[in-house]
Amino acid sequence: MIEFKYPEGATPIDPDEAEGLLLTHITMRGELDRWELDNILEAKAWTEKTKPTDILNERFIKILHKRMFGNVWKWAGQFRQSDKNIGGSCKHISMCLRNLCDDANLWIVLQEDSADIIAVRFHHQLVSIHPFPNGNGRHAREMANLLLKNILKHPEFTWGGKNLSKANNVRIEYIASLRAADKGDYKPLLSFVRT
Repeated sequence: MIEFKYPEGATPIDPDEAEGLLLTHITMRGELDRWELDNILEAKAWTEKTKPTDILNERFIKILHKRMFGNVWKWAGQFRQSDKNIGGSCKHISMCLRNLCDDANLWIVLQEDSADIIAVRFHHQLVSIHPFPNGNGRHAREMANLLLKNILKHPEFTWGGKNLSKANNVRIEYIASLRAADKGDYKPLLSFVRT
């Protein structure tokens, strides 16, 4: 069994979720990170090939998570069954996602905000809902990039240009910008996503 050590702001995996690891040969966090990254790269290749546009719905949100983590975790693409240090009750995930997707569609139709603001708000709120046991930040960043590329026809975010899954100064800045957004200040996150 892997001893999980979490960087600042990461959601701990509970023991039941840890049992869902498909790759029993993994013994170190670094190995897990590599396998997850390989799976995420496969998912990105799939989105590049298929260029999905019907993404603002629960079905696609689950499909993308399964594509990103399905080679590593049994529960990939399934909503969390326990409450976490972030997000509301697991019982409200579907309703919250439906509301977020409806809001995002309205933001797009109204065109009152820039593409970056729409994608940043969508990303922040998706992270806040925290629908899955793990991988929510990586999943929400990919969803925001798909929203930008495939629907809003704008360039993807750069997300600080570093791996945000590892403990580093860029991750600290990202978490701080999310916490500012929690208080209604999106300026740090808007600045961060294009650095």
